[in-house]
Amino acid sequence: MESIRQLYKIGLGPSSSHTMGPRKAALAFAAEAAGASSCTVTLFGSLAATGKGHLTDKAILDELQPLFPTEIVWKPDTVLPFHTNAMTFEAKFDDGRGPVSRTYYSVGGGDIVLDGEPRTPARSIYSMSRIKDIQQWCERTGKTYWEYVEETEGPEIWDYLAEVWRVMKAAVERGIEAEGVLPGGLGVRRKAVSYYVHAAGYSQSLKSRGLVYAYALAVSEENASGGEIVTAPTCGSCGIVPAVLYHLHSSKGFSEKRILRALATAGLFGNVVKHNASVSGAEVGCQGEVGVACAMAAAAASQLFGGTPAQIEYSAEMGLEHHLGLTCDPVCGLVQIPCIERNAYAAARALDANLYAAFSDGRHSVDFDRIVEVMKQTGHDIPSLYKETSQGGLAVIK
Repeated sequence: MESIRQLYKIGLGPSSSHTMGPRKAALAFAAEAAGASSCTVTLFGSLAATGKGHLTDKAILDELQPLFPTEIVWKPDTVLPFHTNAMTFEAKFDDGRGPVSRTYYSVGGGDIVLDGEPRTPARSIYSMSRIKDIQQWCERTGKTYWEYVEETEGPEIWDYLAEVWRVMKAAVERGIEAEGVLPGGLGVRRKAVSYYVHAAGYSQSLKSRGLVYAYALAVSEENASGGEIVTAPTCGSCGIVPAVLYHLHSSKGFSEKRILRALATAGLFGNVVKHNASVSGAEVGCQGEVGVACAMAAAAASQLFGGTPAQIEYSAEMGLEHHLGLTCDPVCGLVQIPCIERNAYAAARALDANLYAAFSDGRHSVDFDRIVEVMKQTGHDIPSLYKETSQGGLAVIK
C-alpha cells in the first residue's frame, strides 16, 4: 500500500479523475512531444461522456495549446478494455519524424496509468493493507492508527499533512466568502455563505449542524469552480473531511497537531479502500467517492473524541456501509448536482457515525474490510449508466 501522499493530492478541481488526471497525462505527453506541429487528443468512455462538464478539455488544452495546436475528439460510446477513463494523445511533426502516440488511463484520485504498463502503486511502503490487521497491531502495541502512519511514513509526513490542512482550510474560508453562480450552465448558485449566515440564528445543536453543511458546501463549491482543493479521496468528495475537521477545530478547540493526526488516520482508512477496491466514481460509483470520504471523516472525528481503535474502525465502517450502492450520476457531467449536496449530507453523517460508535464498545458484526470487499463487488455490479457517464439516474432528469 502506497503513501497517503498519493491519496491527499493538492490540485485544481472539479474532478480528480476527469480534470487532475488528464492534466497530469497532458504534462507527461508534452515532454515526449516537444517540437510537434500539432496534436490530437481523443477522449473515450466516461472521460468523453462527462468531460466537458468536468473541464477535461480545458485541463488538457491549458497544458498543450501553448506548445502546439491541439484538437479534442470526443468518443463517449467507445470504451477501451483497461478502464473507462481513457485518452489517446497523438502528436505530428513537420520535420519528418513519425507521429508519437500514447494512451493514458485516469484511474481515480488524480492517478494515471500509461497503456501497457502495469497498474501498480508508485511505491508500496505499508506492510499491512487491511484495517483488521492494523487494528490488531494497535491493540497489541497500545498505539493507534496515526502512530502506525507515522512509523511507516516517517516524521516528515507531518509537514506534508500540514500543507494539506492549510489548503483545506483555505478552501473552506474562500468558499464561505464567495457568492454568485457556479460555471457550467446549470445556474447553480453558491449556498455556503447563506448556510453560514443562517446557522448563527439557530440553537447550538442546529447551529453546529448548519456550520458543518456550510463548510462542506464551501469546499465543494470551490471545487466545482475549478479552485484549489485536496482530494480526500477525490475532488468530487473533497468537501467532507475538511468540513468535519474545520468544524471540530473551530468549535471544539482541537489543536492543529491533533487535527493532523486525525488527517493521518482518515488517510489510512481511505488508503485501504483505494488499495483493496477503488475510489473512482467511474469504476465503483459515488460509494467510492462520497462513501469513502464519509468513512474517512468519521474515523477522524472518532479519533479526535478519544475513540478506541475498535470505535474508530466502527465509525469508518458505518460511514461506508450506509453509502453502499450510491450511484455516480452528475447532471450534465458537472460536479454540482447532486455532488455538492451529497458532500454536505455525508459530512453530517460522518459526525453521526462517530456519535453512534462512541455509545458502543466498538464491537459489531461486519468489519470495515468486509464492507470494502462488498463495495468493490457492488461497484462492479452497478451498470455503467450509473458510473460517471451521465446516462442514467439523476443525470437524465429533464
